[in-house]
Amino acid sequence: MPLQITRRETFKRSFAAVGLAALAKEWSMPAFAQDASDVPFTDIPANFNPANPQAAVRMLDIRKIDGLITPKDSFFAMQHNNKPEIDAAAYRLKLTGMVNKETELSLADLKKMGASDVVAGYECSGNSPRAVEGMSSNGRWTGVPLNTVLKQIGVHPDAREVVFFATDRGMTDVVFRQQTFKLEQQFGRSITLENAMKPDPLLAYALNGDPLNREQGFPVRLLMPGWYGVCNVKWLSEIHLQEDRYLGNYQARWYRSVVGVGGTGEDADPQTQWVETEITRMHLKSVIARVRKNAGALQVLGFVLNDGTPLKSVEVQIDNGPWQPATLDPSNTKYSWKLFTYQWQGASPGEHTLVSRATDANGNIQPTAAELKRKKTFLQDNSQFPRKVMVA
Repeated sequence: MPLQITRRETFKRSFAAVGLAALAKEWSMPAFAQDASDVPFTDIPANFNPANPQAAVRMLDIRKIDGLITPKDSFFAMQHNNKPEIDAAAYRLKLTGMVNKETELSLADLKKMGASDVVAGYECSGNSPRAVEGMSSNGRWTGVPLNTVLKQIGVHPDAREVVFFATDRGMTDVVFRQQTFKLEQQFGRSITLENAMKPDPLLAYALNGDPLNREQGFPVRLLMPGWYGVCNVKWLSEIHLQEDRYLGNYQARWYRSVVGVGGTGEDADPQTQWVETEITRMHLKSVIARVRKNAGALQVLGFVLNDGTPLKSVEVQIDNGPWQPATLDPSNTKYSWKLFTYQWQGASPGEHTLVSRATDANGNIQPTAAELKRKKTFLQDNSQFPRKVMVA
């Protein structure tokens, strides 16, 4: 949970944070001894190039994860519109709508309200094996809690919805029955006021101790720990409070899940109910990212992403054998991705299939791809991801 602290305490804690980050990496380092080597995956697409500077999405090569914190220059990034360049000195965050007094806040104004740090990881809701799960990362964010800002400006008692508008704009097809309108719109997302007043949402201005870069939403972005990437609005320009639901393109149309519930499982079954929900909190997922060989021993490393619910277990299966318990890294936090390792004993030469699954404290078990077959949209693919490796 983010903790509000004074500016002086922020300065003091910056030194401690550096030590904690180093310690977190050291705790994970036994999997990556200097004389160790990677066991190659054989399931990587031939055209997979996460470092491609021409790509619209900057993906993380999960085969290079070597600690809890993703370096800022490796952090995955994507956007639907342009990447605006914003002058920090001229920046103003507008607070409009059902507030006691409409206000504009500079970056300096936000920093004066007290800083909070939270280690949080997230993924794009479209992240999947197709992208080798590379649309995910984990970092240490610094900013001011959203509820601090809302309490300071004052909220009208009838307000129910908090809308976040970004600076980036783009042409959007808005479909109304048989008509399609092509309109230029700002990127926008919303949450309920109830969620906005919780202690977790953060107006972040720094990542891993440095100011946000352009790709990460400089100078200020919304951070929703435990929520999918689309909810973490970058290049934040306006926070608007209203009573009615917000129905923007990236809220009500592009980002929703369609799942069949009930009946026999067949699409044509009249007993099937098609349930549509918006994309919000992350679904439980685990991924095997690396396999390392050191002095004949093999160690499997992976990560878990979820909404912050405590984990009950992470397990690894080799070649359809029994599920075996993995070990969670002690540096994991509530909203970070959760690193895990598994010691693979007696691996024979040749190709092998490895898969992981996570179970949380509420009894939710990461599903298989077959168990998600009734989900019609490709978003929120949290299915188990079998990996193939070649052991020499």
